[in-house]
Amino acid sequence: MATLLIIVIYAAFIGLGLPDSLFGTSWPSIYNEFGLPFSLGAVITGICSLGTMTSSLLSARLIKKLGTNKLTAACTLLTAVALFGFSFSGNFVILCLLAVPLGLGAGSVDTALNNYVAVHYSASQMSFLHCFYGVGVTVSPFIMTLVFRNGMGWRTGYRIASLIQISLALLIIFTLPVWKKVHPAEGGAEEAYETLSLREAASIKGVKVMWLLFICTCTIEISTGNWSSTFLVEHRHLSNELAAESVTFYYLGMTMGRLLSGVFAKKLHSWQIIKIGLITLGCALALLLFVPNRVVTIIALMLIGLGNGPMFPNFNYLAPENFGESRSSAIIGTQMAVSSFAVLAGPILCGLVGQALGMGAFPYYLITFYVLMLLVFLRATRIWKMPGLFAAAKKDTK
Repeated sequence: MATLLIIVIYAAFIGLGLPDSLFGTSWPSIYNEFGLPFSLGAVITGICSLGTMTSSLLSARLIKKLGTNKLTAACTLLTAVALFGFSFSGNFVILCLLAVPLGLGAGSVDTALNNYVAVHYSASQMSFLHCFYGVGVTVSPFIMTLVFRNGMGWRTGYRIASLIQISLALLIIFTLPVWKKVHPAEGGAEEAYETLSLREAASIKGVKVMWLLFICTCTIEISTGNWSSTFLVEHRHLSNELAAESVTFYYLGMTMGRLLSGVFAKKLHSWQIIKIGLITLGCALALLLFVPNRVVTIIALMLIGLGNGPMFPNFNYLAPENFGESRSSAIIGTQMAVSSFAVLAGPILCGLVGQALGMGAFPYYLITFYVLMLLVFLRATRIWKMPGLFAAAKKDTK
C-alpha cells in the first residue's frame, strides 16, 4: 500500500507539470493564429499565477477541511477541465478566463503534496516528487513537437494533455482510501497544523529570506520555460518546431536535476545540493549568453534545468526543519504564494523587457535573478547552519 501511495503522489505531480510547459511551447502558434503581440502571453500566465497564489494562501484551511487526498483529486480534475477548455478557445479572452481554474487547481495540489511529502517522507522522495513534475513539463513540449511534425495544431496538443490529466485524476479518485490506510493518523495531524497569515509568517525569522529564494528560482524556472521558445524563434530565428524541440531539453535537464538530487540526498544535505545547483546554473547562464550556437544553446538550456531544478524541492523540504512541522503547512502555503507571485510577475516583466529591448535581453534577465539569488543565499548562510560542500551530511531517517 505504501508503494502504491507514493506512486499516486508522483503521478499527481506529473499532472501538475503538464500545463506549465504546455503554454510556453504552444504560445508562438497561439499568438500567430490570434494575431496578438507575443508579450500578451504574460497576461495569461499572470492570471494563472493569481489563481495559484490565492489557492496557496487558502491551502492550509483547505487541507484541514478536505484532507490532502480529496483536495488533490478535486484540483487535478479541475485542471483537466481547464485544459480541455483551452483546446476549444476561440479568442484571447476565453484563454484568460480558463487560466483562472487552471491556476486555482495547481496551487492547491502544489502546496498540499509538498507539505505531505515534507512531513512524511525523506529529502530523496521530495526530490523524486519534483522529478516527476519534471516528467510532466518534459512531456508537454514533446507532445507539441509531435503534433507540429504531424501537421496538427496546438489545440490537438491541449486535448492530448487534457486526456492524460483526466486519467491521472481518476487514478487519484480510485485510490482515495489508500491514503488513510498508509497514514491513518494523518487526519489528526492535519487538524494540528497551524494557520498563519502572511504577516504572522513574515514575522518568523528566516521566512522572508526563503520567500526571496523562491522568487528568484521560480522566476528563472518559469521565465526559461515560457520565453525560451520565443527567444529561439524571435532572436535565434529557429522554426516553431525546432524551438519546441530545444525547450524539451530544458525540461529534461530539470527532470535530471531533480532525479540526481533525490539520489544524492541520501548522502548530502539539502543546502549542499542547493550549492551545487547554484554553481551549475551560473555556468549554464554564461553559456547561454556568450555562445549563440544552437547545439550549445540546447546544452545551456539543459544545464539551466539541471542546476535550477533541485532548488524548489530542496527549499520546500527545509520548511519543517527550519520552522517546525506544525507550521510547515502554513509556511509552505506562503512559499507557494510568493512562488506564484514570481510566476505572475517574472514572465510579465520578461515579456515587457523582450518587447522593449528585443529577446536578445533574455539571458541578461535570467542572470539578474541569478545574481540576486546568490546574494540572498549568502544571507541564508548567516541564519541557518549549513554543512560545507563536501562535508558529510546527517542521514535522513524518514
